[in-house]
Amino acid sequence: RDAVTFEVQRGGQVFFVHNRVQNIQEVGDMIRRLCPGVRVCCGHGQMEPEELENVMMRFIDGDYDVLVATTIIESGLDISNANTILINNAHLFGLSDLHQMRGRVGRSNKKAFCYLLTTPVSLLTSDARKRLKAIEDFAELGSGFNIAMRDLDIRGAGDLLGGEQSGFISEIGFEMYNKI
Repeated sequence: RDAVTFEVQRGGQVFFVHNRVQNIQEVGDMIRRLCPGVRVCCGHGQMEPEELENVMMRFIDGDYDVLVATTIIESGLDISNANTILINNAHLFGLSDLHQMRGRVGRSNKKAFCYLLTTPVSLLTSDARKRLKAIEDFAELGSGFNIAMRDLDIRGAGDLLGGEQSGFISEIGFEMYNKI
């Protein structure tokens, strides 16, 4: 409530990422109850294209203060007035997803905020804690490479030559793979 109210009072807009279409309207209703007077809309990929476009255009035009959406906002959405993002169940997302969604805000001269909402830390898996810590540690502009390296540390590099290798190394050979 405080994050949404702060952003709206300074004339900005908010993304609220909730990646479950089944109850996305309930989340929108919860925000309406917590923040009276805030104009909330919902958008997700299962909407009719025209309806989704209408919601997005009205959000861009400033008719809404909060857009509750699935991760569809991750793919290149650029709204300079949206400077706060809240990501619900952030512990369920991969590191690159979190980094991409965080990058949707802060595209103007206003300070941007990213809030990661999770279950209590004691209930998080070790990998989830590491991902959230990486997002926290690498918050400065241009930290994508560092995040990719941390992701590699967390998930592992895979098995280049073993039976689980899923690429084309067996098709082109190890020497050609190294050249490429």
